[in-house]
Amino acid sequence: MSDTKALLPKLPDPKLTSSRAQPDVRRLARYDAVIVLHQRRGKLTDLEISGADALAAVAARTGNANQVLAAVPGAPATPLAACRIDRDAAAFDRDTACRKTIKALAAASARSIAVVVDRKSLKDHSAAVSSMVTALMLADFRMPKFGKQPKRLAPLAITVFEPKKTNLAATRATARGNCLARWLTAMPPNKLDALGYRAVAEALAKQHRWQYRYHSAATLKRRGAGAFTAVAQGNETNDAGIVELRYRPKTGKKRPKVALVGKGIIFDTGGTNLKPFEGMLGMHVDMGGSAVAIATLATLSELGVAWDIDAWLGITENRTGPQAYKPQDVVTALNGKTIQTIHTDAEGRMVLADTLTLAGRAKPDCILDFATLTGAAINAVTTRYGAIFTNRPSLHPTLKTAGADSGERVWPFPIGAAFIESLDSETADIKQCAPGGGGDHILAATFLNEFVPPDVPWVHLDLSACEHKGGLGAAPTDITGFGVRYATELLTGHLREVTAAPKG
Repeated sequence: MSDTKALLPKLPDPKLTSSRAQPDVRRLARYDAVIVLHQRRGKLTDLEISGADALAAVAARTGNANQVLAAVPGAPATPLAACRIDRDAAAFDRDTACRKTIKALAAASARSIAVVVDRKSLKDHSAAVSSMVTALMLADFRMPKFGKQPKRLAPLAITVFEPKKTNLAATRATARGNCLARWLTAMPPNKLDALGYRAVAEALAKQHRWQYRYHSAATLKRRGAGAFTAVAQGNETNDAGIVELRYRPKTGKKRPKVALVGKGIIFDTGGTNLKPFEGMLGMHVDMGGSAVAIATLATLSELGVAWDIDAWLGITENRTGPQAYKPQDVVTALNGKTIQTIHTDAEGRMVLADTLTLAGRAKPDCILDFATLTGAAINAVTTRYGAIFTNRPSLHPTLKTAGADSGERVWPFPIGAAFIESLDSETADIKQCAPGGGGDHILAATFLNEFVPPDVPWVHLDLSACEHKGGLGAAPTDITGFGVRYATELLTGHLREVTAAPKG
């Protein structure tokens, strides 16, 4: 295990300033870079900036695509870029436009950035400003790098020239949460091992004043969590377990209670059913679900939400070895169900089965779980969407709306009685997965549903968009941190709908 401090990221903490002043060219020349947000389909000829005739002349030569136009007139060292946000642009499209503009600007070393709202064309500017600030924060964040460290840069300073101040509290919190999730997901498995991950969780608990509790594999075995310990028993080191974190706001009122559950497979070899080289190379990201869960907890804590939150992180590796579990093993889960093991590379649903049972026993008003669970989800929706499931089908429109509003798009799939027969077992209560056929993302969610109390609304997000080549939405890296902004939007914007959703 590495030093805990080295395992924690330095999250972006930019100085955010709003100005109602109408900037002139001379003032803009003081910044390291300038980005203009606009809505024009034509050329940038109507910028409300003093001295805009010079800017318009530049725009007339270069058009208005999301690209660097030129330098600020009179300040050749200050690059200028224009980012067009269409009137009816969805959140994902706004985020993508902002990310591509920043990439084209190539101003990674810029520490002071002016974001100028074109007041004539961009009437409703707050969403565009939020997308740009998010993209700037995500681009400024440094992912884990070992060896010679790059020069430390001064904190980022962003000044937004806008007619009315945009509230960026939620923007800042979710951007920081995304960076935390990306950092943890990207960490090498010998750096962020199970002991290191527990140390990180404990350090974050102290920082955010969460309650911390660790359920060791030995304790879980004594309690009957045979699904989790089946996966953990292949580890040479006895350091697997479930981390429980509790956020409790300082209010005496009756509060709703939310459970966040995350799959934390530090590294996944596939177990006895060993993965091939290419399938194993990226398996340090298989703890991405737990990273989303803990980062969402950090985001909601920073926002100071007035409800109780428990986070449950199922942390282990899926290794080979003489003690590793194998196909046709029958194990008993924490809720008493017996499981016929079919494929040891379907370990995520085994770990989540007992983790969900623990979360359900705490009697939350709703449960959200996050997992890089199935390749079938990627086959179904690609790496551009998340695949989402729930035991409350009436929530499907709400789940899609939260995805559209957050910029992290999801697509709902069915689960339940129509699919459970595919998991019928002659030797146990249920099969872990089906030996063949398609739709494993649906069968995996159907399996997990058997370990969720039926009276508790539950949402399962299969993180097919955890990685996307070249970045996704506002995230500029292949590891996207997908899920933090989605969960934050779903819970802060739709919590009452989720907790009140009827069975059926």
